Amino acid sequence: MDGFRGVVVDVAHDRVDPATALEFVSDPGFGGFAMFVGRVRDLNQGRVVTGVSYDIFDELALVTFEEIARRAQVQFGPRVRIYVAHAKGRLNVGDVAVVVAAGTPHRGEAFGACRQLIEGVKHGSPIWKQEHYQDGSSEWSEGCSLCETQHEDVGVRPHAGHAHG
Repeated sequence: MDGFRGVVVDVAHDRVDPATALEFVSDPGFGGFAMFVGRVRDLNQGRVVTGVSYDIFDELALVTFEEIARRAQVQFGPRVRIYVAHAKGRLNVGDVAVVVAAGTPHRGEAFGACRQLIEGVKHGSPIWKQEHYQDGSSEWSEGCSLCETQHEDVGVRPHAGHAHG
C-alpha cells in the first residue's frame, strides 16, 4: 500500500522515533498532520510501574497494521499517509512504546485517521503487554476485550485473546 509504513521495533537494537513518523507522513500538499505518541507511565491502577515488556507476533502485527491503514485510507481518502510503529521488548518508564501518525490535505482527516489508527493498534493487534511493578512482581495486562463500545465508533474489532493495555 503506497503511503503506509508499519514497523515493529526491537528495543534491544533501536528505538521508536516520532521524528521518523512525522517525516514519513509529510507531503507539500498536506496541511494536516496528527500524531499519537504512547509512553510507558509510572502508575497503573494504583500500582507503581517500573517498566513494561511487549511481546509481538511481528509478521501478523505488520499485516494488522496494514489492514488498519487500509481502513483509514478508505474512510479518510487515498492521499492519506500513515505511519505505525510499536516497540517490542523491555521498556522503562518514559520510553516511547507506540507512534502512529497521519498526514492529509486537511486537519480533520488527519485527526480522525490518527484516532482510528491508535485505537486499531491497541484493540486489534497481536501485541501483549506485561507490566513490571516496584514490588518486584509482574502481570500481563488484561487488555481491552470488554471495550467494544469504545472502539465501535472508530471501526475497530478486538482480536480474541488480545492483551495490549
